[in-house]
Amino acid sequence: MKKNYVSNSTESVRMFKSDFLEAFSKVHWLTPMIAYLPVVFFFVYRSLFVAHSTIGQFIGMFLVGLLSWSLFEYVLHRWVFHYVPKAKWALRLHFVFHGVHHDYPNDVKRLVMPLSVSIPLAVGVYFALRAFLEPVYLYPFYSAFVLGYIFYDTVHYALHHFNFKGEFWKKIKKHHMLHHYSDATKGFGVSSELWDKILNSGFPKKK
Repeated sequence: MKKNYVSNSTESVRMFKSDFLEAFSKVHWLTPMIAYLPVVFFFVYRSLFVAHSTIGQFIGMFLVGLLSWSLFEYVLHRWVFHYVPKAKWALRLHFVFHGVHHDYPNDVKRLVMPLSVSIPLAVGVYFALRAFLEPVYLYPFYSAFVLGYIFYDTVHYALHHFNFKGEFWKKIKKHHMLHHYSDATKGFGVSSELWDKILNSGFPKKK
């Protein structure tokens, strides 16, 4: 496959002429934890003490929420972030959303999702879910879904900048590095290889 430009620099390339927009395109890797862990705790509280979910309901929907996030992460990465449009303006949008990450994969300020993108996404998902789920199910599901997002963004940063000793994390890092440096049409799971295995988009194992 065609090899694209890839920089190993940890510095940020400028994307916008406007200093205001440029500032909002950069984010510290701890930002998702600071912004969204209170959201997780809030919905856990609402589930147990307002909606009065039973322990069974809470655990069941929490697990479903985590699994749903992993699928959402995969779908978003594979069919949204890696969709390459033809129009010039759309190509520019594609670069801003994900292309820049593949060109500058070690950019320390563009490895987690900026709040300007994650907040509208989180709000949209919440109201979409609220149309179908009662609070007793919605609150534990959503708390786990948001926790899954925090885990994803934190892991994504760590895969690019941390050196792992454990075999589990080494395997996940290898999977993501192959996506960046070998074949970007495979390996769309970041925090897990689960859906790559189910949907046959993983990397073939060496014999």
